[in-house]
Amino acid sequence: MQPLRLSNSLPRTLMSAAVASVFALAAVNASADLSSRYVDNDGDMVADAPTDESQWVDPSTLVFAYTPVEDPAVYADVWSGFLDHLSAATGKRVQFFPVQSNAAQQEALRAGRLHVAGFNTGGVPVAVNCGGFRPFAIMAGDDGSFGYEMEIITYPGSGIESVEDLEGRQLAFTSETSNSGFRAPSALLRSEYGLEAGDDFETAFSGSHDNSILGVVNKDYEAAAIANSVSNRMISRGVVSGGDYEIIYTSETFPTTAYGVAHNLTPELAQQIQDAFFSYDWEGTALEAEFANSGEAQFIPITYAEHWSVIRTIAYANGVTYDCD
Repeated sequence: MQPLRLSNSLPRTLMSAAVASVFALAAVNASADLSSRYVDNDGDMVADAPTDESQWVDPSTLVFAYTPVEDPAVYADVWSGFLDHLSAATGKRVQFFPVQSNAAQQEALRAGRLHVAGFNTGGVPVAVNCGGFRPFAIMAGDDGSFGYEMEIITYPGSGIESVEDLEGRQLAFTSETSNSGFRAPSALLRSEYGLEAGDDFETAFSGSHDNSILGVVNKDYEAAAIANSVSNRMISRGVVSGGDYEIIYTSETFPTTAYGVAHNLTPELAQQIQDAFFSYDWEGTALEAEFANSGEAQFIPITYAEHWSVIRTIAYANGVTYDCD
């Protein structure tokens, strides 16, 4: 599938060798840091299901939440067909939970109010370590390819033509748990360009990629770090157009939203949910119509240990720790 558009003036760039070397060094030390509430006896870096059956949860209603977006009501409709499929596969009523922030989604999982979820890239390690999240799937194209790029965008005429031009200007992030909306650009700007947030440029936190994109388009923010999978979908829906902003940096490819379950569901229910993801037929669905704009057409299996290795490394390079207890 061809990308919707390229930068108006700058070629795509990959993460530099300097940044890669910093991440390679950090990778030696980056690892899981599960809360003491959980155990990982099998070494897969995620919480094991409880061995005591009295701690298993078998709710009559499954609560599902997709990562926060600017208009949750749009995604309630997008996911409705899949949730019907999930209901049929499990014999449970399934409720869509329209979360307003990453923090609200994380707290719902930790408090036991959320059973099935899609967490954004940077939020996955938080959900795994602090909430007992067990990710098992990601969206991918027909050929099995998956992922997105972090982009730094600005509005036309802002005077920001390169990353170096951010010095003394304003850059919007989404939230501190976001990979492309905070951690990856922070590591990039510090390691490759010597730019430190708060010292060399002003920051703002928008709460979501949608808000950051609209903020740049409306000139509320001078620039923003965003996930291009979100901008592609917004362009396809006509929320923004390709000429509304300019791209000054494009990163390497990162894994996108991970889907999984709370660790303490009954094993039978957890398996039914997992099977429902991989048996879902996307053809002709609202899910296909929405996510085809990002080149996605199916769910494929992933593991946290393997596929989130680079994300853990970026978090470690930023000094992130998980003090969950």
